[in-house]
Amino acid sequence: MNKTFKKETVSSQAAMKLVEKATEKATQLGFSISVCVVDESGQIKTFLRMDGAPLISIETAKKKAITAVGFGMATGEAWQSFIQGDPILENGVHDLPNFILLGGGLPIYINDQLVGAIGVSGGHYKMDEQCANAALEAIV
Repeated sequence: MNKTFKKETVSSQAAMKLVEKATEKATQLGFSISVCVVDESGQIKTFLRMDGAPLISIETAKKKAITAVGFGMATGEAWQSFIQGDPILENGVHDLPNFILLGGGLPIYINDQLVGAIGVSGGHYKMDEQCANAALEAIV
């Protein structure tokens, strides 16, 4: 019987690179964002709110990252498809703490291992998704 196991997690260096690439993409698109990177347990690894990012983007970015790592799937359309037509899920997911359906949260998989997630908020969720995707392309 194993009494312990090894967990992989996103490194601080990779988390900072994710923030850098997400904010570069936001600047290119012409808007300001908040970016939250969490580890495999949903604990904040790094966070940045760009100058001018909406105040509400702080908690929204955090919730997107926690949702993505908590379920190992992206926020946004994947969730809409998953819960659509299921009244229990449609009504129940809104009561989960730190859960949000808006796009812009992506799980981080390295070597098929869930090691964390990124959450981006500040613009339309499609723009947030572009920033999150640009960030992930830099490290995976």
